[in-house]
Amino acid sequence: MDKGLHFMLCVITTVLLLRESSQTGTTKNDDAVSKGTDPGGPEEDLPTLTVTTILEDPYAMVRSAELEGYCIDLLKALAAMLHFNYKVKVVGDGQYGAISSKGNWTGMIGEIMRQEADIAVAPLTVTSAREEVVSFTTPFLQTGIGILLRKDTISQETPLFHFLAPFSKETWTGLLFAYVLTCLCLFLVARLSPCEWNEPKNEENHFTFLNSLWFGAGALALQGVTPRPKALSVRVIAAIWWLFTIALLAAYIANFTALLSSGSEQLPIQTFEDLVKQRELEFGTLDGSSTFYFFKNSKNPIHQLIYEYMDKRRDYVLVKTYQEAVQRVMESNYAFIGESISQDLAAARHCNLIRAPEVIGARGFGIATTKASLWTKKLSIAVLRLRESGDLDYLRNKWWESSCLQKSRDRWSPLQPQALGGLFLTLAMGLALGVIAAVVELSNKSRHTAGHVKKSCCSIFTEEVCTRLRIKENTRQSQETSGKATA
Repeated sequence: MDKGLHFMLCVITTVLLLRESSQTGTTKNDDAVSKGTDPGGPEEDLPTLTVTTILEDPYAMVRSAELEGYCIDLLKALAAMLHFNYKVKVVGDGQYGAISSKGNWTGMIGEIMRQEADIAVAPLTVTSAREEVVSFTTPFLQTGIGILLRKDTISQETPLFHFLAPFSKETWTGLLFAYVLTCLCLFLVARLSPCEWNEPKNEENHFTFLNSLWFGAGALALQGVTPRPKALSVRVIAAIWWLFTIALLAAYIANFTALLSSGSEQLPIQTFEDLVKQRELEFGTLDGSSTFYFFKNSKNPIHQLIYEYMDKRRDYVLVKTYQEAVQRVMESNYAFIGESISQDLAAARHCNLIRAPEVIGARGFGIATTKASLWTKKLSIAVLRLRESGDLDYLRNKWWESSCLQKSRDRWSPLQPQALGGLFLTLAMGLALGVIAAVVELSNKSRHTAGHVKKSCCSIFTEEVCTRLRIKENTRQSQETSGKATA
């Protein structure tokens, strides 16, 4: 009896375990089939779009057998906002889209036209030729055409006047003006102050204008020169000028040291005109890209020269992919002309690369759809919402982040007048204080003289000023008078 009861319990337990296992397996299979969906829910009716893209860092990259990048994140955000499913495929011929010799469109544009894909989410430039055969949304990224260079291929000899580089032209102009104004104030104050020049008719003033210029130049070189100031007013101006020169020299030495250590000499290739004039570097762009056709259709003479150069040497200077272009810039004397935003990324990832300052042909990257597609307006509105919410800026910072970007922000630049504004203001206040002190000293002397000769203080002060400022004329007249008396 006990054995029979034990056998029945074992059978019942086995049946229950098998039933639970079967239900669990069914549940797991259902979850695998309906992964990411809710059976019977609204997502069953969501449209599925076929999306074509191109492999380009950082827009779309293969990582661990999956696609990721800026465009993939953008596509996820659009799908969540507009409620659609999507299937991503990489463009078959690896091209963006251009008209072939047979008159057919290649690349992603061709796939959209042949309805092999519903939309193209990639760094696809909006152009008039493409707009005629497909539709574009509002651009999700703004860019232009720039020049990507390797730093050591554009090195140049140190210019002859390299020592002037620490200060900008405006700063040097302000320094020259401050020097002349200070010397002029020294000259005038030394004549007005009775402590410096008590008897204009009988004494010689050592602070002539040339001596004042020499005094100011000596202070710039941190050298003591004669004449030595005696009056308080002259000493005030001299002290302020000394402080000014010490601070200025400290700023110059610090900026010049930073210049030499940073190696941030001005690039010899600043513009596309500089690129055309030089003969050391080859230059080209992506074959069949919008950049190539920009130069082909441009009426600018410089742009026409660039197109003619690339067209004649297209087998040597045009590249097939962006990665090939970056590799060629790094390994040879080659300059790549392309989208500035992609070049910024290359310069960020490879610290030996740099983009020239000039950017031309402002343009944007847009999402391509078939002509008269209902998705064009929806995607445009969604892109605008993502921009207004700051999501596009977040994606831009996420995928363009690099240590080289931080280094480029700290790049050396000449010292501008605004950085020394407080120093120039202090000098101006010191000059004004010295002139006021000289006027006060002369007023006190005029007051004492007026008490002795029984004249008004104003008349004595005016006579003193006229005498001191016209001393050469008075001396000449006195010499002529003495000469006549001798004769």
